[in-house]
Amino acid sequence: MTRRRQIYEGKAKILYEGPEPGTIIQYFKDDATAFNAEKKGTINGKGVINNRISEYVFTRLSHIGIPTHFVRRLNMREQLVRQVEIVPVEVIVRNVAAGSICKRLGLEEGQPLPHTLIEYCYKDDALGDPLIAEEHISCFGWATQEEMQDISSMAIRINDFMCGLFSGIGIRLIDFKLEFGRLFDGDFSRIILADEISPDGCRLWDMETNEKLDKDRFRRDLGGEVEAYQEVARRLGLVQDQSANEVLDLDSHRKKREPK
Repeated sequence: MTRRRQIYEGKAKILYEGPEPGTIIQYFKDDATAFNAEKKGTINGKGVINNRISEYVFTRLSHIGIPTHFVRRLNMREQLVRQVEIVPVEVIVRNVAAGSICKRLGLEEGQPLPHTLIEYCYKDDALGDPLIAEEHISCFGWATQEEMQDISSMAIRINDFMCGLFSGIGIRLIDFKLEFGRLFDGDFSRIILADEISPDGCRLWDMETNEKLDKDRFRRDLGGEVEAYQEVARRLGLVQDQSANEVLDLDSHRKKREPK
């Protein structure tokens, strides 16, 4: 099997050069990290499930006019995406108080926010992705005012859509992170949604029990991470009750046969 040249490896994904200019192959790993990679582990089959969930969400978002880097899913762990220049700003959309905002502001976890809150962090692992204001973004030229208008507008539309999507399957969208990139056409560029949307970057709670169906199960040593990710995929109609384990078994068998 021919392996294409690796471009980048992050905490949850590996990027390889794509088959055509302007494309990249995005490979989803099972690696799990938390607290700026201070905690590391593995969630078996996470990459397979996140690939399916992200494909589904990005496809649905494209149907409502959100431009994305997603082209198509290639196999169980890989998808073809457009090559973009990532804006070094992580966008966090919050509907309910949870995670770091509770520690920063002394809020009770689970407290609904008065309105949807958008926060920005500077994407730099060495600095711990510090919280920043729009003034920082403008001052240091990380994005133009027009780009930030596009980013904030898309973030609100994505949140509205995803709240409805998950509410329809009995899941409350607590918060989530987004990344955006510049897609170039000659000397011009436009902002499009990039990276992934999955339980790795979303807080998803069961609406009746408040059971956590996301990476907080790994962060807080709650256990049942695989089952939680599978449950999200099952409710979205991406896997049946039995087929989730069958898919993971098939993926495990495939990886054993791959050359090292």
